[in-house]
Order: sequence, then C-alpha cells, then structure tokens
Amino acid sequence: MPLHEWTDRDGWEGMRLLWMTEIASLLRYTLPTPYRVRIGASPRMVGRVAEEFPVVIDQRPTSAAGGMVREPDAEVTVATLGEEMTVQVEQSGRLVAVVELISPRNKDRPDSRDYYSTRYLSCLHHGVHLLLIDVHRRPLAFSFPQRFATELETELPAPLAPCAAAYRVGEPMPEGGRLLAVWSDPLTVGQPLPTVSLPLTVHLAVPIDLEATYSRAADKCYLE
Repeated sequence: MPLHEWTDRDGWEGMRLLWMTEIASLLRYTLPTPYRVRIGASPRMVGRVAEEFPVVIDQRPTSAAGGMVREPDAEVTVATLGEEMTVQVEQSGRLVAVVELISPRNKDRPDSRDYYSTRYLSCLHHGVHLLLIDVHRRPLAFSFPQRFATELETELPAPLAPCAAAYRVGEPMPEGGRLLAVWSDPLTVGQPLPTVSLPLTVHLAVPIDLEATYSRAADKCYLE
C-alpha cells in the first residue's frame, strides 16, 4: 500500500498505534536472543556530554539479521550527543534502541519541536540507537534530522519530511566523542515504503519492512 497523504487527514493517532503494534510484532519474531521488544512511554533521559571534539568521518560495515545492510550515509564523531508511546528494544533490562513514529503534535509548535528534539537527542547522548519515522510534511521547513545536524554541529544527512532516519551510536574515539552513523530514506506520498534497518549494536541491525507493517495497520484502520 502506498504512503497516504497525511497533511490534513484525520485518523493518524489510531493508525500510529496500530503501526507501532505491527512493527513490534515484526520485531518480536526477528530479534535475536536475548533482545526483547515492548511498547512503552517514550524514554526521557537526562545529562549530556559538555566537551567538544573535532568531527571525524568514518565508514563501518553493519550486519543485519537476514543479510547485510548498506553503508551509512554518514558516520561522524560527535561530542554531544507529554508522554509518547514508542517501540523499544531491550537487552537484559537495558534499553538499546527506540523506534519513534512522529506525530504532528511533536512538531507543530516551536516549543514542541524543541522539547522532542531534546528528548530524541537524549537517546543518542546515552548510547541508545534511534529510528525516526515521519510521514507528515508539515511544517514544510522543519525536520528532526535537520535539527539534529544543527544541534550536533555536523554535516549529517538532513532530509525534509516525510522521511525515515536511523541513528547508530558507535564506539568512543581516542580523541573524544563517539561515532554516530546515520541512514536516511526519503518517503514519497503515493509510493511504497522502504525496508529500513534498526541498529542494535555497532555490528548488528534488524530490518523493518515499513511497507508491510504500514499496509497491515492501514487495513486494520480502514484506510483505503
């Protein structure tokens, strides 16, 4: 099923919950042991690194369950890295990755954009991998990947919405900071959605078929 035009469309919150459920169900059967998936409140973490270090570009291969995924669009060393429900992956009780389906209210006002940008970036600051999926074009001049590039002061991929962007927090670097790998995929209204990868470690990722999960959720939500 192609991506719907969600600009002025009702029903997103119901669709969002069903899509999260489909993604969680998919991960339930693809995550290797001992990883577990759950749907829970969006994590809010505190504290951040204050030091600043030079930016270093690096490329690292990443293996995924079921095959290889493409090289990241960028990998750099960075010095700083309302209740929402998210899909979360844990290992032995430790949060390792979050899948966030962006809602219009996450970015419809400047204070919302500031609040959720800080919340999402806090995951990266604490070594939690992140997959953002944003199917809403408005506001036209804003995207969270763009805000991340500005906040981290790096030349990271910064596509406008609709888009999907995966962030993998890597190893500490000898000169300071940590590697941050990024994969970005544009999403197009009226076109099928891609399969993206959710990082679990520096060397392991699992694929998420956005098209299949979206289609099942839309069908359950009675969307044509």
